[in-house]
Formats: sequence, structure tokens, C-alpha cells
Amino acid sequence: MGYAAISQENNQFQRLNVSASDTLNNNDLAKLPPLIDRKLFFADPQIANAQISPDGKFLAFQKPLNDVLNVWVKRLGEPFDAARPVTADTDSPILTYAWSEDGKYILYGQDKGGNENFHIYAVAPSAIPAQGSKAPPARDLTPLENIQARIYAVPEKTPNYIIVGLNDRNPQLHDVYRVNLTTGERELLIKNDRNVASWVADLEGNIRLAVRQTTDGGTEILRVENQGKTLVPVYTCSFEETCFPLRFHKDGDRVYVMTNKGNDVDLIRLVLFNPKTQQSKLVTADPQRRVDFGGAIFSEATDELIATYYVGDRLRIYPQNQEFARDLALLQTKLPEGDLFFDSATNDERLRLVKVESDVDPGSTYLFNRETGKVEKLYESRPKLPSKYLAPMRSIRYTARDGLEIPAYLTIPKGVEPRNLPVVVIPHGGPWARDTWGYNSYAQFLANRGYAVFQPNFRGSTGYGQAFLNAGNEEWGRGAMQHDITDGVKYLIQQGIADPERVGIFGISYGGYATLAGLAFTPKLYKAGISYVGPSNIITLINAIPPYWVPIKKTFMLRVGDPEDPEDRVRLRRQSPLFAAKQIQAPLLVIQGANDPRVKKVESDQIVVALRDLGRQVQYLVAPNEGHGFRREDNRLAVAAAVESFFARYLNGRAQESISPEVKARLEALTVDVEDVKAPQRPPKIEVGK
Repeated sequence: MGYAAISQENNQFQRLNVSASDTLNNNDLAKLPPLIDRKLFFADPQIANAQISPDGKFLAFQKPLNDVLNVWVKRLGEPFDAARPVTADTDSPILTYAWSEDGKYILYGQDKGGNENFHIYAVAPSAIPAQGSKAPPARDLTPLENIQARIYAVPEKTPNYIIVGLNDRNPQLHDVYRVNLTTGERELLIKNDRNVASWVADLEGNIRLAVRQTTDGGTEILRVENQGKTLVPVYTCSFEETCFPLRFHKDGDRVYVMTNKGNDVDLIRLVLFNPKTQQSKLVTADPQRRVDFGGAIFSEATDELIATYYVGDRLRIYPQNQEFARDLALLQTKLPEGDLFFDSATNDERLRLVKVESDVDPGSTYLFNRETGKVEKLYESRPKLPSKYLAPMRSIRYTARDGLEIPAYLTIPKGVEPRNLPVVVIPHGGPWARDTWGYNSYAQFLANRGYAVFQPNFRGSTGYGQAFLNAGNEEWGRGAMQHDITDGVKYLIQQGIADPERVGIFGISYGGYATLAGLAFTPKLYKAGISYVGPSNIITLINAIPPYWVPIKKTFMLRVGDPEDPEDRVRLRRQSPLFAAKQIQAPLLVIQGANDPRVKKVESDQIVVALRDLGRQVQYLVAPNEGHGFRREDNRLAVAAAVESFFARYLNGRAQESISPEVKARLEALTVDVEDVKAPQRPPKIEVGK
């Protein structure tokens, strides 16, 4: 009997009455730590993402206001209880914000319901809130319909102006504007009529470089001349290589470029490139010769490069001058074990915020006074989360069927032996991304429920060089990318870690696709799967990409496939789980945001309809006010409740029995009767120039 009837689905989600005594044997139960409330993992953090003002007098940070994450400000020496909100969004959390260069404004981006049509807002923290409002008035600097705004530069030389990109004239291309933060006046600087994907400004805010895709899928960096009327190609790499400007040097002539261009180059390096002379000089590459260049830290006071970092099994930081080396050594003696992240600093660089995060700690933020050497703890993002009950994450390596070594992370539930455990595989999204060591909410949540959590960096993941990345080209689903995930599961089974009868798979975005592919193409391997905003048909996915991705569409054609090419289309259809739905036997939970611009709702609708009509066990959650991943706390908590109930039912892990009336009501609101889902019409294809 299938699980299509909504009454059955609601009962499963509403009761959440899987008793811990019914799921694991008594010996295992005695060894596991106490069950941690899901709210401690998925509710909004108490305080997050602090940024110090350029003059060091104020601290901005994110904190809930009426259950929505907003931006607050306080004087640096004041307690957090004295802070006041400077934004008061009631619908969606403020995800990103920054101080203006003079500290007079806080700039932030906001879209509507996850549609990613971000507008840029400015609010003066010193302004008085209007009567009846808790926050000062914010001004939309980009008050246009159906546009996406991007900030290209916040120049120190002209602190009252920012450089932004707007696709108001053509939804596929961003023109360049200068925007006055006080008046909101916009001045068009460059009209983008040559398929430029992004623009790069120097430290004074002048647009100096453009980046666009070549006709064969490579990347070319162009020198911008004659106020944008002339673009001169100065640096080109193939689609199998990487080259991208990071930041201009303080001399204004050269630019730091991340690149692995060259026949004998695999790992991305940092070079200094002169766009006029077209001469390059190597700055640094991974001293261990294992991973790509990860990033750089620049001085706020001098604009000098002061440190580089690389992400191997863990984060590695390399000082580039004696002062930073001294600071790093001091901090390592005063701060707890974990990875250090250097956040905002004052313009004179006397004060800097430093965050420490580990696999069992979502992060604590400290104020570092470089003059005195004093380190002051400001806050913990989730102070009630009991780190002592969380599980260590360790890096592992295993060998794929063709002999390639695959890096991965494995989290074993605390207190139990790594033997015959239920396992949840979490493939990362992207797919051109990677997992890293550190705190992961779902990994820790599921480990606390009794599952080993496996996160493979399958080929096609970034960070491990161009050969590893390009080994994933055209290898979705039935190819090496999915084989790497499969081989990792088989490795865990061979090692005795995984119980072969209790393996599930759960992914977001590309990870959702990998979930569907795993259930469809290796149906005997998995006992349950959760696809969260995952595409089911690669052809409809590519044909419906957001219009502002059109300038880089060739990347999808070359790395994934071209639906207009007859041979590619046959392969893409074969790699799409939708067309292998008959092979799916395991229960599936599908989660989707109705406003998702990347993986449109049709991708989830069509797999739900296919499985429903086949009589398979399929459940469906849809959030009408979300996009590519859920931001609102009530939706995240509802999803967490559904995830743990689903896996407890099919993999016999633990689940929290209690559920608040609010979360229960939200879960009911998100739950869709699969009988009501209609077979979707084919979405319109996005074409260049249309």
C-alpha cells in the first residue's frame, strides 16, 4: 500500500511519536547522549554575524526581532541588552549586511519570499524610528520592479557612494551605476551590451575590469577603457581552467587573480597580473600542494595582503607579514581549539573581530585589540547548544571504483562504536562546491539522533584542482559523480561502519538531485531519501535557469550537457531521475520552495506526480514564502521535524517526541496532499537575447 493519502501523511508528521526505545537497542541507547531539542539546532541564532563599525565605536549584529532575524546596533562597550534594531523586516530574515565606509549607513540586501530579486537598502542607525516603528526608516536604493541588484564596490575614497549592478534594462545583464547613499540618486556609468557577467572595481571604485564567458565556454578578463565603451581582452583561460580577479593591488596598476591557467598547472594559485602589460607574477600557492588557493586577508589600514588561507582537511592560514604572524600566534594561545576566521576590522585596524568555530561549536566571536593584545569574548551564537553532547567530524579518504582517491567527512554519533550504524549520506549542493570541516547543523542533528553522517566530496567538487573538478564533467547521475557517492557507501559497509539495511540519503539542491539519482539508479542501496529543492529532470533544469545566469550558461552546457545537442539530450534524459522513476522503491520526502528561481517547483512537482502515479511512498512539503532553501525559522523547524520523523520511521533512528503547537501547525501548512499535485506543463526555456 502506498503513502499517497494525505490523512496518512499528516498522521506521520503530526504524531512524531517514534519512541526512542523502539528505534535502537538498549545498549546503544545507554551510550548515546541525551536527545537535543531540534530548536537548538535550527532556531535563529541568539546573536550572529557581528560587524564592527569603521571607527570602532559601534557593533552591528543579527538578532531576531519578532521571530525574524534583523540587524541591531549597540555601542561597542554597551551590553547586548542595550542594542536597538535598525531593521524591522517582518517577512524574511536579513541575510547579508555591511557598514558603509564612513559608518553612517548600514547596507543590506533583501528579496521577496526567496525569489532572489535582491534590492539594496540603506538605513542610518542614528536615525529616529517613526512613531509606531521599532527601527529607523530604511530606504530602497534600487526601487525597481523585477530586478536583481548587486554591489560591486563600497569605495573608501567616496564613502557616500557605492557602485552597483542593475539588470533593469535587460534581465540577463547588469549595467553599472553609481548610487548616492544619502539621496538615492543613481547615475549610469556603463551600459552592459556585451554579455559581461561581472564587473571589477579598483580600490577607488573605478570599474577597471570585466569578466565574461567566451563562446567556447572559457573565461576572459577584459580591461575597461573609455568609460566602458571599450573592452580589451587581457587574460583568457579555457572552460576547464579557472581565472577570476580577486581584488586590485593597492598600487592601482595590478590585480590579484586566482588562476590555474597553464598546461602544467592543476591547483588554483594567486598571481599578481598587470592588465596593461599583461605580465603575471606568482604570489602564492598551497605550500602542501594539495588544494586550491582558498582566499586572502587584506589590511583595512594599508590594503596590503597580510594572510592567505587554504581549505584542506581543515583550514590552514599563512601569514604574509610579521605583524599578522604575531597576531595569529597570540590568538592561537588565547582562543579555544577550532578554526579561526578573521572578520571585520576598524579602518585603523586597531580592533578586529575573530570567530572561532569547530565541528562541535557553531561559533563564538571575540574582540581582539591589536595594540594591547587583549582578547574579549563577545558572544556565542548558540549558547544553549550543549557542545559536550555533539559528535566529532573527521576527514577520511576512500578509493573509488576507478582507483581515484575521494576525500570525505564522517561524523559518528557520540558514545557509540562505529559498527553497524544507520547512516545518512549528505551529498553537498553546487555541485561545484565542497564540504568542509566544522559545525554542520544537519550533521550534528542527525548524529544526535543516532545516525552516522557521511559527506563525500565527490569528483566535480571544487577545491581539489582542475583535474578533480573536470573529472565530473557530464558525469551526473549515472556517471562518476554518483559512483563516488555509491562507492563511499559501499566503503562504509565494507568497514563495518554502516548497517546495509539502514542507509538513507538526504541532499539540498544538487544534493537533492543526487538523492533522487541514488534512489533511481542504485535502488537497492538506500532505504529512504529526502530531496530538498533537488532537480529531477536536467533538461528542464537547464532550460529554465534564471535570466541573469545566461552570461554563464555555456558552463552548464559544457559541464553538464546541452539539451539542444541530440546526443547530449539522450544522455541528459538517461541521467534524469524523473525518467527512471519506476526504479525508485524507497520512500521519498520532497521539500520545495515555491519561489525558487534556480530549481523551480516544477522539478519537485514532476517527480512527486510520477511516484504518486506509480503507487510509491512519496511525501511533499512546499513553502509558499521560500526559495532555494528555507530561511524562516518556522519553516526550518517544521522541516527538521519532518526529516527526523521520516528517517526514524524508515532507518530506525531516534526522534524527538514533542512538537510545539506552532511547529505542528506550520508542518501541517507545508504538507501537500500529493493527490492534488498536477502534472506540470513544460516551463519556458530561457534563451539568450529573449
